[in-house]
Amino acid sequence: MYLNQSDNAIIQNLKDAGCDTKTIKKFMSDLQKGDEKSNLKCLDAHRKKLLDSLHKEQKCIDCLDYLVYQMNRANK
Repeated sequence: MYLNQSDNAIIQNLKDAGCDTKTIKKFMSDLQKGDEKSNLKCLDAHRKKLLDSLHKEQKCIDCLDYLVYQMNRANK
């Protein structure tokens, strides 16, 4: 095993990172098999998913900021 953490600590870390049950089960299975490549691929895919979500939310914030800017500008 390439991680110096208990299974429970790894599972908690994955949960804290927003991984679903299916992802956690696959990760732990691959970890037991020593399939580091598959685990890294899994983590990378989840990271990309989180970044996509972040970018979507940032776009929403930008739209709101623009609306607030326009409203403030109109009230001057």
